[in-house]
Amino acid sequence: MAEVMRIVVGVIGALMVIGGLVAVAAGQPAAGVWSIVLGGVAIAAVSLERSRYRSEASERSAGDHGPGGGEPSKPAAPFRPTDELFIDPTSGKRLRVYINPATGDRRYFADEAPPGT
Repeated sequence: MAEVMRIVVGVIGALMVIGGLVAVAAGQPAAGVWSIVLGGVAIAAVSLERSRYRSEASERSAGDHGPGGGEPSKPAAPFRPTDELFIDPTSGKRLRVYINPATGDRRYFADEAPPGT
Protein backbone atom coordinates (compact mmCIF):
# COMPACT_ATOMS: atom_id res chain seq x y z
CA MET A 1 0.00 0.00 0.00
CA ALA A 2 2.86 2.37 0.84
CA GLU A 3 4.42 1.79 -2.57
CA VAL A 4 1.15 2.72 -4.27
CA MET A 5 0.98 5.95 -2.28
CA ARG A 6 4.57 6.79 -3.22
CA ILE A 7 3.74 6.30 -6.90
CA VAL A 8 0.55 8.37 -6.66
CA VAL A 9 2.31 11.25 -4.88
CA GLY A 10 5.20 11.10 -7.37
CA VAL A 11 2.85 11.19 -10.37
CA ILE A 12 0.86 14.08 -8.89
CA GLY A 13 4.13 15.94 -8.22
CA ALA A 14 5.31 15.38 -11.79
CA LEU A 15 1.97 16.58 -13.17
CA MET A 16 2.19 19.70 -11.01
CA VAL A 17 5.67 20.47 -12.34
CA ILE A 18 4.49 19.98 -15.93
CA GLY A 19 1.39 22.10 -15.29
CA GLY A 20 3.55 24.80 -13.74
CA LEU A 21 5.82 24.87 -16.77
CA VAL A 22 2.77 25.17 -19.02
CA ALA A 23 1.41 28.01 -16.87
CA VAL A 24 4.72 29.88 -17.02
CA ALA A 25 4.83 29.43 -20.80
CA ALA A 26 1.24 30.72 -21.02
CA GLY A 27 2.12 33.93 -19.19
CA GLN A 28 1.03 33.01 -15.66
CA PRO A 29 4.39 32.98 -13.84
CA ALA A 30 3.04 33.30 -10.29
CA ALA A 31 0.74 30.28 -10.55
CA GLY A 32 3.33 28.35 -12.53
CA VAL A 33 6.15 28.87 -10.05
CA TRP A 34 3.99 27.77 -7.11
CA SER A 35 2.94 24.64 -8.97
CA ILE A 36 6.55 23.85 -9.88
CA VAL A 37 7.72 24.35 -6.28
CA LEU A 38 4.94 22.23 -4.74
CA GLY A 39 5.38 19.50 -7.34
CA GLY A 40 9.12 19.50 -6.72
CA VAL A 41 8.55 19.16 -2.96
CA ALA A 42 6.23 16.19 -3.56
CA ILE A 43 8.81 14.50 -5.80
CA ALA A 44 11.59 15.17 -3.27
CA ALA A 45 9.47 13.80 -0.41
CA VAL A 46 8.76 10.58 -2.30
CA SER A 47 12.41 10.22 -3.25
CA LEU A 48 13.75 10.78 0.26
CA GLU A 49 11.04 9.10 2.34
CA ARG A 50 11.97 5.87 4.09
CA SER A 51 9.84 3.18 5.59
CA ARG A 52 9.81 3.20 9.36
CA TYR A 53 12.06 1.12 11.59
CA ARG A 54 14.20 -0.34 8.79
CA SER A 55 17.92 -0.13 8.07
CA GLU A 56 19.26 1.27 4.81
CA ALA A 57 20.19 -2.26 3.68
CA SER A 58 16.64 -3.50 4.28
CA GLU A 59 15.22 -0.46 2.49
CA ARG A 60 17.36 -1.10 -0.61
CA SER A 61 16.35 -4.75 -0.75
CA ALA A 62 13.06 -5.75 -2.29
CA GLY A 63 12.23 -7.86 0.76
CA ASP A 64 9.14 -7.58 2.87
CA HIS A 65 8.94 -5.66 6.12
CA GLY A 66 9.33 -7.64 9.28
CA PRO A 67 6.63 -7.88 11.93
CA GLY A 68 5.63 -4.41 13.08
CA GLY A 69 7.37 -2.77 10.13
CA GLY A 70 10.86 -3.51 11.43
CA GLU A 71 13.70 -5.61 10.10
CA PRO A 72 12.69 -8.80 8.26
CA SER A 73 14.90 -10.95 10.54
CA LYS A 74 16.29 -10.58 14.04
CA PRO A 75 19.49 -8.48 13.93
CA ALA A 76 22.63 -10.60 14.34
CA ALA A 77 26.01 -9.73 15.87
CA PRO A 78 27.34 -7.12 16.38
CA PHE A 79 23.81 -5.95 17.26
CA ARG A 80 22.71 -6.55 20.84
CA PRO A 81 19.18 -6.37 22.25
CA THR A 82 18.48 -3.48 24.61
CA ASP A 83 15.84 -3.07 27.31
CA GLU A 84 14.11 -0.48 25.11
CA LEU A 85 10.66 -1.64 23.99
CA PHE A 86 7.80 0.26 22.40
CA ILE A 87 4.46 -0.42 20.75
CA ASP A 88 4.32 0.50 17.06
CA PRO A 89 1.19 2.67 16.76
CA THR A 90 0.40 1.43 13.25
CA SER A 91 0.68 -2.33 13.69
CA GLY A 92 0.15 -2.60 17.46
CA LYS A 93 3.23 -4.88 17.64
CA ARG A 94 5.78 -4.59 20.40
CA LEU A 95 9.23 -3.81 19.00
CA ARG A 96 12.59 -4.27 20.71
CA VAL A 97 15.54 -2.02 19.93
CA TYR A 98 18.84 -3.65 18.97
CA ILE A 99 22.03 -1.57 18.93
CA ASN A 100 25.51 -1.92 17.47
CA PRO A 101 27.70 -0.65 20.34
CA ALA A 102 30.58 0.23 18.01
CA THR A 103 28.59 2.51 15.69
CA GLY A 104 25.40 3.34 17.58
CA ASP A 105 23.26 2.03 14.69
CA ARG A 106 19.83 0.90 15.81
CA ARG A 107 17.58 -1.83 14.44
CA TYR A 108 14.00 -2.67 15.40
CA PHE A 109 12.47 -6.12 15.50
CA ALA A 110 9.17 -7.45 16.85
CA ASP A 111 9.55 -8.79 20.35
CA GLU A 112 8.32 -12.33 20.93
CA ALA A 113 6.67 -11.59 24.26
CA PRO A 114 3.08 -10.32 24.03
CA PRO A 115 2.45 -6.70 25.06
CA GLY A 116 1.88 -6.14 28.76
CA THR A 117 4.48 -8.69 29.94
